[in-house]
Amino acid sequence: MSKIKALAAQSKGAPLEPFEFELPELGAEEVEIAVEYCGICHSDLSMWNNEWGMTQYPFVPGHEVIGRVTAVGAAAKKHKVGDRVGLGWISASCMECKECLSGHQNICPNQEGTIVGRYGGFAEKTRAHWAWAIALPEALDASKFGPMFCGGITVFQPIVMSDVKPTDKVAVIGIGGLGHMALQFLHSWGCEVTAFTSSDSKIEEAKKLGAHKTLNSRDPEAIKSVAGTFDFILSTVNVSLDWDDILAALAPQGRFHIVGATLEPIPVGAFSLIPGEKSIAASPTGPPQTTATMLDFCARHDIAPIIEEFPMSQANEALKHLEDGKARYRIVLKQDL
Repeated sequence: MSKIKALAAQSKGAPLEPFEFELPELGAEEVEIAVEYCGICHSDLSMWNNEWGMTQYPFVPGHEVIGRVTAVGAAAKKHKVGDRVGLGWISASCMECKECLSGHQNICPNQEGTIVGRYGGFAEKTRAHWAWAIALPEALDASKFGPMFCGGITVFQPIVMSDVKPTDKVAVIGIGGLGHMALQFLHSWGCEVTAFTSSDSKIEEAKKLGAHKTLNSRDPEAIKSVAGTFDFILSTVNVSLDWDDILAALAPQGRFHIVGATLEPIPVGAFSLIPGEKSIAASPTGPPQTTATMLDFCARHDIAPIIEEFPMSQANEALKHLEDGKARYRIVLKQDL
């Protein structure tokens, strides 16, 4: 047993305070990771405030980990001590269900969340099943890439599963922590990319990130003007939209894909979809192999998230910065516990 320094909230929304916990004997298929950097995701805020009703306290946030492998279980594969790896929302899956055996480990019904019922990456060390500790290519900057293991794969997975083509016209709704990465991916994919944003201050930056065009997402007439245009629309926002106009913006056989956790029901009439064979889909993060493919794609096309760095000891200030909507666009904590 070894004691690990961490930061934990003792109750819903309480400040993070120094906390120590003990790690049990390393599991046969586990790897232990010494945390070098850990991104902050909006899901950390949601869990911190128990918005989803599944947080256990003391709560140690952090599921966008970059670090070095310090121990390898007897049956673990691929990794050796000293390897640099990343870890995202999922730390383990059963590896025996239909979903796992068909390469869809990210939707395993028995998956283990990195911060669900266990301590996350705002700590000196964390652990994961070897398959979910994914090697970080040496060409990529470890200080920036924690967010790619949650936010990045969350927007890359829909591009793969929707079979988006380089000839497609696509749109991204919301140019924030998720959307700014989606723009880069889709631009490098070869698509004609339109950014939907409600913030005039983000228009020029959206273009620098890969948008060929921008559109005011709060202007109903602007949205109506692109009716029948897009083969693929990716929504990264967690607010309600003008659903009829958004779906009307899809071309025939177009796909509207949701990764932003909008809590309100989406009122959609069947005839918004049937005549044009349109569809609505959604997804969480992605499986390990798709994550590895995403990292290779980033290295090939020089893609990286835009980050702000804080010391891990200032995690409370960093969370407040995110909660106040000031992050441009992702926050990463550097280990100093």
